Amino acid sequence: MTPDRFFTLMLLLESRDAVTTQELASALGVSLRTITRDLNWLRDAGLPLTAQRGRLGGVTMSPGSGVDLTRLTPGERDHLSLTGLDEKQRAELNASVESRRALSKVVAAQSRRGHEFLPLTDVVHVDSRPWLRTRASGTTPASLIGPVRRGRRLQIEYDSPRASCSRDLVVDPYGLFAKAGIWYLVADCAQVPQLYRLERITTWKEVDQRRRIRENQTLATVAAALIDQWEHHHAIEVSATIDRTQIERAQRIFGRRLVRDDHEESLTGHRVTIRFLHLEDVRALLPFGSAVTVHGPTEARAHLRDLAVSLAHHYAHRCPDRNS
Repeated sequence: MTPDRFFTLMLLLESRDAVTTQELASALGVSLRTITRDLNWLRDAGLPLTAQRGRLGGVTMSPGSGVDLTRLTPGERDHLSLTGLDEKQRAELNASVESRRALSKVVAAQSRRGHEFLPLTDVVHVDSRPWLRTRASGTTPASLIGPVRRGRRLQIEYDSPRASCSRDLVVDPYGLFAKAGIWYLVADCAQVPQLYRLERITTWKEVDQRRRIRENQTLATVAAALIDQWEHHHAIEVSATIDRTQIERAQRIFGRRLVRDDHEESLTGHRVTIRFLHLEDVRALLPFGSAVTVHGPTEARAHLRDLAVSLAHHYAHRCPDRNS
């Protein structure tokens, strides 16, 4: 359990008479199995939790045993609800000072009953940034948080990797979304939801109009739908064999887009299917070299061959010696 999820779970239990595990899971964005494990962890830590089955049942915590909400300002409670963010991401939102003040109040109010346990902040550290990631440029989360919270439309200049030049767009923002250490603006453009990487928003300005988002849609629901679309929707399925020495690396890179065929394994390789959104995306297989053999479709093999020929031609002539 991350520190953010711990504090949010405590706030939910303290602020309601009874709450179901499904409500807790939905509020925290985790599975029922995860929330059950978290509740068991709290019980093992000595918190007096009770669970009652039935239509009017739910999980309750004895009064006075949780977080003292009266000691927190509305702003501090708001910052504690930012689940899943590490300290660097809170700083990027200009939220670190308020969050630290709220956490210090919560820690000071904890019962001495669990004195045999070390503080969670001493034994849990969260860094959600990807490995070897360079410092991002472009628009910062802190600069956008004000207009987004005011519910304003935005005019942005977006440098898309698939376009030859930047595009000027008017968008209706739902909010900011952090995924794998990358910040996105989730917004509708002409009523179509999109994810815009902040580092590719070169300029922006606030439009003096209220946002016009779709009815019954929230930041959480739109972000979830876009992630599902990115992970499952595809235009091309590539059938390939990957050497056994490279299969784990391929799974790390392609994630759920790679599906192994356990019935087609050999001593040398694994038969897989890899889903790509665009034909151009098959270039991601080039770094594997001969460790990947693409069987189909024909256009994927042809595109990889053309890319390889172009690369070989690029290095066909030895670069001149700088000292000559």
